[in-house]
Amino acid sequence: MNQNPNRRNMRWWIPLALIVLAGGSAAYCWFREVNFVEPILIGIGLLTALLLGLWYIFFTGLPWRTRGILVLVAAGFVAGLYFGVKGLTRVEGSIGGSGIPQLVWKWSPKQDGSVGPLVLVPETAASNQPAATAPSREGDYPQFLGPDRSGVLSDIPLRRDWDGSPPKTLWRQPIGLAWSAFAVSGRHAITQEQRREDELIVCYELQTGHALWAHTNHVRFIEAMGGDGPRATPTIHQGRVYAMGATGILDCLDEVTGHLIWTRDVLRENQLSNLTWGNSGSPLLVHDLVVVTGGNQREKSLLAYEAATGKPVWQAGRDGASYCSPALASVAGQEQILMVNAHSVTGHDPKSGEILWEYAWPDKFAKATQPLVIDTNRVFIAAGYGVGCVMLKVDRSASGVWSAVPLWKNRDMKPKFSNLVRRGQYVYGLDEGVLACMNLEQGKRVWKGSRYGHGQILMVNDLLLIQAESGDVALVEISPEKPRELARLSALHGMTWNNLVLARDLLLVRNDHEAACYRLPLHSAP
Repeated sequence: MNQNPNRRNMRWWIPLALIVLAGGSAAYCWFREVNFVEPILIGIGLLTALLLGLWYIFFTGLPWRTRGILVLVAAGFVAGLYFGVKGLTRVEGSIGGSGIPQLVWKWSPKQDGSVGPLVLVPETAASNQPAATAPSREGDYPQFLGPDRSGVLSDIPLRRDWDGSPPKTLWRQPIGLAWSAFAVSGRHAITQEQRREDELIVCYELQTGHALWAHTNHVRFIEAMGGDGPRATPTIHQGRVYAMGATGILDCLDEVTGHLIWTRDVLRENQLSNLTWGNSGSPLLVHDLVVVTGGNQREKSLLAYEAATGKPVWQAGRDGASYCSPALASVAGQEQILMVNAHSVTGHDPKSGEILWEYAWPDKFAKATQPLVIDTNRVFIAAGYGVGCVMLKVDRSASGVWSAVPLWKNRDMKPKFSNLVRRGQYVYGLDEGVLACMNLEQGKRVWKGSRYGHGQILMVNDLLLIQAESGDVALVEISPEKPRELARLSALHGMTWNNLVLARDLLLVRNDHEAACYRLPLHSAP
């Protein structure tokens, strides 16, 4: 046997070819925004390492003794690494929306939402105003995705130059675990959070961040990859707060005092099991009813209760719930509740819950993006995890028979758990973390812009406020031609999946450990 292999016997072209092939595959997956790109890149790296090891063992021509020693050393290193990681670390959430587990030392403190005592400040002391009423004002943001649940605001003249007039920090402070957003009414900013073993609904004073009141349920939703705590956003309506916890507890509270008016344990009362990542639907108020989502079983996907008393009124649906929230819309000339379910999309009569129409949308991972009503009878739906988007035409015949048929479908828009916004015939969203624009008439993607991760967006006229997954907030000017990032604010630190809120000129942001309020610069009113 040749004990001194030359360059030719070592077959160096094999590792070079493997590295080039791995690099090309990684670049293709990254720039084509392939689904689950981060785990795929890790897989490419591991496979490349394995193939390089096989090359070393069988094709280098080195003495078998030398090869054996180095293989044993490598195997010992891998085994030590594996058992070291297993013995010294634990999984605590994920690294962004990629689904890659986040490893932390086993002895590091567990994220339990303990951010210090919640000190309550009486409202009269916080604002020097009487607490007898809960006045609402124009510009309130009283529920998930804004006044009409569209994620679109107008008549707020945001300045485009943040260098000359930067946002002003009003307050910034720790907060309990949750992927909830704020609901704003007058001077109240209300959200949900997890502090140790308690799930809380907390009312903060909008401009100071002082906690005014808190309602506590002694429950804790736990999920290793998605994180613990509530997911939904409260709804404020006519002086009352309606909030759905991650385990299915629906509370109705007085907005000013936080006193409990009524409560229902929705999932338990209806013998429904929870979703994998927790109940996430924000309550919808319609016709003196509060409508919420159900559980994992393919039944009772929507449930309605009297808003005043909590008395059950109707149960509807024959599908499991998704991570979307019910939305009120007018489609084909009739007011209805639109709902994206686990395996379908449905339109319901708000008064009875009756299914008016149904479109089968087979289950392929979780669905978390709200539907968009485009015009009188078109509804746009989209989902991530490779599902893509569909334009539905919803009609009702002269005899009253409803139908929902797809006009077109493709994979040009794949939001994962962020929502979409529409301006004219164009829809904008984060397509697997990359800002993208689609022409709804043609059903084609127009452009793809910068990568912001699995964050959230809010449209203000022709501007987008983008809550990046990194915690930054970007101000982006959009058009059918191309996007242009105008400014950026280091709003939060760490992974952020929560929706951002704009109440007049006040920007409220939060994630699972901190919250902040900024005053954004405005142009003078016309």
